[in-house]
Amino acid sequence: MNYLLHLLIFLDIYVIVALSLNVIVGYVGLLTLAHAAYFAMGGYAYALVSLLLGWEFVPAAIAAILFAVALSFALSLASWRLKGDFFVLFSLAVQVAVYTVLWNWRKSGAQPGTWENLTNGADGLNAIAKPEVFGYKFTAIDETAVLFTVVMIVVALATRLMLTSPWGRMLKAIRDDELAARGLGKDVRVVKMQAIGVAAALAGFAGSMFASYMAFINPMSFDLNQSIMLLSMIIVGGVGNAFIGPFFGALILIAIPEALRFLDLPLVVAAELRLMVYGLLLIVMMRWRPQGVAGSYRME
Repeated sequence: MNYLLHLLIFLDIYVIVALSLNVIVGYVGLLTLAHAAYFAMGGYAYALVSLLLGWEFVPAAIAAILFAVALSFALSLASWRLKGDFFVLFSLAVQVAVYTVLWNWRKSGAQPGTWENLTNGADGLNAIAKPEVFGYKFTAIDETAVLFTVVMIVVALATRLMLTSPWGRMLKAIRDDELAARGLGKDVRVVKMQAIGVAAALAGFAGSMFASYMAFINPMSFDLNQSIMLLSMIIVGGVGNAFIGPFFGALILIAIPEALRFLDLPLVVAAELRLMVYGLLLIVMMRWRPQGVAGSYRME
């Protein structure tokens, strides 16, 4: 039972991350490989403020959101004039840079969380505070599963309302014909920055959920493979859909590595096989169903 609850918690977290990435890819039409960086920023911000300042879940999660949004705005300004392949390459560079900083910001012998050893490198940060709301600490796995499922439903409903609003329709207009949107007087660059900021906020919040549940965080949870997996989720599930596509994508790609556990394969073989299955899924979906399982936008 605990195993199923663990999978449910991970599904809740990754549905929120997939929803956030869908804002950028499915509604704005920008392909990015840097989303794990926003996820990481939220997780590390939550870990540091909870460990160093003793903040509870809600204020620490807000701090995680703010740090992720700040990173997204800085990167949006740096990529102000980039689009297409150049934006993809820039996002790849950002992902690699963030991962490298997280991996190398350490000093042997220094206390983790200090300025000299902020991330503790590959050893990561542990003893991170569990979720605590209004003084009640969610330590049992079933309590955490209920909390995170409720949070996921609330985030999904809020995202759906936002993406079906006039602002969401404007994102679709920019995706389908940016020149026409400019001709209607829309400030396309500002709207794109807003969308990336919203996506980063959701990813940062999901990062705080991940860190609080695992009580441990290290850079390997946010490497380039993670960004590719997140992108695979929305491509397989379907982009341009406010909820169903990201939900099915997260469900399918979480189920794959768990199914491989029952094959009793060596760990290295299972990891490589998982990547092969991801690649095969992407090829199949892009060849025969580019809009994904439940998507409404056809990826070209």
